[in-house]
Amino acid sequence: MLKIANHPIYRYVLPEGHRFPMVKYELLPKVLIDQKICTPENFFKPQRVSPALILKVHGERYYNKLVNLSLDKKEIRKIGFPLRQELVDRSHYIIGGTIQGCEYALTNGVGMNIAGGTHHAFKDHGEAFCLLNDQGIAAHYLLESKKAHKILIVDLDVHQGNGTAALFQDNPDVFTFSMHGAKNYPFKKQASDLDIGLQNDTQDALYLEILKNTLPRLLKKVTPDFIFYLSGVDILASDKLGKLGCTLQGCKQRDRFVFESCKKANIPVQVSMGGGYSKDIDVILEAHKNTFKTAQEVFFNKVF
Repeated sequence: MLKIANHPIYRYVLPEGHRFPMVKYELLPKVLIDQKICTPENFFKPQRVSPALILKVHGERYYNKLVNLSLDKKEIRKIGFPLRQELVDRSHYIIGGTIQGCEYALTNGVGMNIAGGTHHAFKDHGEAFCLLNDQGIAAHYLLESKKAHKILIVDLDVHQGNGTAALFQDNPDVFTFSMHGAKNYPFKKQASDLDIGLQNDTQDALYLEILKNTLPRLLKKVTPDFIFYLSGVDILASDKLGKLGCTLQGCKQRDRFVFESCKKANIPVQVSMGGGYSKDIDVILEAHKNTFKTAQEVFFNKVF
């Protein structure tokens, strides 16, 4: 059965007028159930992750300042959120959901998180809506617990996974792959193990051609026994922060190729949602919905 991390705190409401579309975290589970893509049994409420696991990846000084709400104005401005206890708590549950999703993936082939994909969080600071790096912490958990020995992170959000790249730059057991907008945030990129920067307005055909030429090669080269997939839907042409030119169908084909590649190679995959900032919330929901629907089709032979 497909298992998906979801928690009421994911839906935390930011102050009015804030551009980050938190409402999708409330609406997406409803859409999945209403359209019979999932049932309530597919969802689980994640546990809060312990500080001990976080401190394996993030610096103690930054973490203590974060949980004590004592970051300075410059540090808060870099994150982009007004810093509040609910957001700090939310980050802990998102990480818990990603780690538990890994456990489900080890058993079922795939595990998913309604939220997550906080790939701009560095060891000692947060950036761009990301306080703590969920997939980075989960990757360290798998390695330390010997549940995985070689990890491939496939980051297909439109923004480079700069925090994730920096976290694992000296770790030979984690290979970071980011395919993103070359002229988009972050404007100073970190060095992933493989970066592919796409030009503005890159459309479906070229996007999928590059991905299909790259991922199989990485699977052979890296030989991972676990994959993290960041399935950002901000590659859409309609995305306010994206600058690429992909369609909903192209985004869905991307997800299918990643999932089919993982299943064919018998490699478990944990999926976090990442970005999506189209002006029309229905477009965001449709794109994210397709990711879950495609996972049901590929891993569990569901027919819709």
